[in-house]
Amino acid sequence: MSPPRPYTVVAELSYRCPLKCVYCSNPIEFHTMLDELSTEQWCQTFTEAADLGVIQLHFSGGEPLVRKDMLPLIRHAHACDLYTNLITGGTLLDEVQLKEFKTAGLEHIQLSIQDTDRKTADTIAGMPSYDKKLAVADSIRKLGFPLTININLHRLNIDRVPEIITQAAELGAQRLELANTQYYAWALENRGALMPTREQYDRAEQLAREARKRYQGTMEIVFVKIDYFGDRPKACSGGWARSYMVITPTGEVLPCHAAHAIPHLTFESVKDKSLTEIWQDSPALNAYRGEDWMQEPCRSCEQRTVDFGGCRCQAFLLTGDAAATDPVCGLSPLHDVVIKAAQEAPQESTDLVYRDLRTSRRLSTQSTHATDATRS
Repeated sequence: MSPPRPYTVVAELSYRCPLKCVYCSNPIEFHTMLDELSTEQWCQTFTEAADLGVIQLHFSGGEPLVRKDMLPLIRHAHACDLYTNLITGGTLLDEVQLKEFKTAGLEHIQLSIQDTDRKTADTIAGMPSYDKKLAVADSIRKLGFPLTININLHRLNIDRVPEIITQAAELGAQRLELANTQYYAWALENRGALMPTREQYDRAEQLAREARKRYQGTMEIVFVKIDYFGDRPKACSGGWARSYMVITPTGEVLPCHAAHAIPHLTFESVKDKSLTEIWQDSPALNAYRGEDWMQEPCRSCEQRTVDFGGCRCQAFLLTGDAAATDPVCGLSPLHDVVIKAAQEAPQESTDLVYRDLRTSRRLSTQSTHATDATRS
């Protein structure tokens, strides 16, 4: 059976970043991934992605703007007829760059903001950044870029959803992503501090639903549900390596941001093989395509072609078996693991673990940190 067509590539240009966000999706071991692809290697990869049928390219990180080659990368992606989106924390961005990026063909910007409260926002980011982000948002608006505001919701900011929505509208956002934190990587390390109560979550969802009606036609509001409070899994990234791929700074091709969490899989790099060959033939990308790998109850479930058994990374982190039914599913025999985690997580005294090189090195030496943190 031929592999599916990919539509979206997330190019994680670098894991370097001035921010230290406590929910970051970058792998814990990001300190080992500093041998980044060259400008030429990225451009060749974009060409191959377009040849495969990809239509959307997201420049991401870390912070993509730590690299000095954004202009040639944007120009080349635009020449490949890829729709380009810059995902940024904004702290390294200025109006001069924005004008250059627009001329080069950049079509959209997604700006992360941590909170509407300056003190809390800077605490979450691990450094003062709130004022800079607002200034950048104003420049983006003045230059006419389509703007998405992204905010990861968690216990430290979820009670300010009404203020977050109002602020996004005032900043001129066409789209607001209220993305409840998903517990992988750095967010998993901070789960005790970040997991909201069920009451907080339900209230936030209701407020977002009401606001969606008020802003219809002017600002799209997306509320990304938290897995732990559901009883059916999401089709993570549209299903394992079905339409979406993440390319790391070192060129590894992943089916999603968190796939490094599954230790028995080896992901191939565009430094060694063409993107086409990897997408079609990589054992890691083929590991959970189709249905042959599925266990019960997924194998006989009517939803197996809708949710594809849920998230493989989450299944591994919560059960130790990447082929297990995602335990957020109410049909999973291990669903109680999720219920227990959601009930036990809120801990007012939990210290925050910041994403930085020193902590990356320390945590990566603890080989069972993710499993122990999840099962505790």
